[in-house]
Amino acid sequence: MLIDTHAHLHHARFADDLDATLARAALNGVKVVIIPGSALEDSRAAVALAERYADTPCALYAAVGIHPTEADTLTSEALVELRELAAHPRVVAIGEIGLDYYWPRVAERGWPCAEPPQQRAALEAQLALAAELSLPVILHDRDAHADMLAMLQDWTHHHAERTGTLHAYAAGPALLPEMLSLNLYIGMDGPVTFEKATGLHEVAQQVPLERLLLETDAPYLTPHPYRGRRNEPAYLTYIAARIAALKNIGVETVAAATTVNAGRLFRLHLPED
Repeated sequence: MLIDTHAHLHHARFADDLDATLARAALNGVKVVIIPGSALEDSRAAVALAERYADTPCALYAAVGIHPTEADTLTSEALVELRELAAHPRVVAIGEIGLDYYWPRVAERGWPCAEPPQQRAALEAQLALAAELSLPVILHDRDAHADMLAMLQDWTHHHAERTGTLHAYAAGPALLPEMLSLNLYIGMDGPVTFEKATGLHEVAQQVPLERLLLETDAPYLTPHPYRGRRNEPAYLTYIAARIAALKNIGVETVAAATTVNAGRLFRLHLPED
C-alpha cells in the first residue's frame, strides 16, 4: 500500500476525470491521498472531496490552510473559518502553509502575490492554530530556508509533540540534519526521479526511512517518464521505486515504511492492504 501525502485533486485539471484518476491510483496500490488547501476556497473543496470519497478504494483526507503566496487573504475572519473547517473528521493537518520568497521576486508573474512580511505573519498565525488544535502541519518552503528554519525552531521549542512535513523538500542535504532535529518528516516528489537532481538524490539517501513521506503534488512535479504531462497519484510508484533504488532497498520496504509514517503523522484510519 502507498499513501500520497500531497495531491491537489481539487484542481481544475481533475474536474473531468477524478473518478478515473482515483481508480488508477487504487490499481497502482495508492489507497490514501491527502488533499491540501491553499486558500479558503481550496480548503472548502478539499474537505468536500474528502467527505465524498471517504470510503472508496482510494480514500481521501484533507488539510486546510492558506498558501504563502495567498497570505494576504488570511484575515481574522478567514482564520475563524479555517478553525471551523479543521474540526471536520476528515481533516488531518493544517496546510499547505509556509514561506515562498521566489514568486514575490518575479515581476512578470501577472498575478498578485503576498510579500515576505505578510507570509511570515500568516505562517505564525497558522502554526499557532495547528498547535491549538494539536494538528500536524504541511509546510511549503521555497527560497526561504533560513527564515523557515528559525520560525520552526521557535514553534517546536519545548514542544516535542509539534510536528509536520516539509512538502517537496527543497532545502538540500546541508540543512537536512537541522530540519530533522525539529521532529519533521521529509516529503519527496517527482523531481527525485530526474537524472540531474543530484541534490535530491543525496537527500533521499540520507533521510532516515522513518522520516520519509511520498507525495506527488499532482498535477505538478510529474516524475520521469511522464515529465511534462499532468501528474496524478498513480505515478507515486515511480517515486517510490527511485527512492528505493537510491537507498539500495526494496520498493516494498519504502512503501511499508512511508505508509506507517503517514499513518502515524496524520493519525489516519488506514484500510486493510
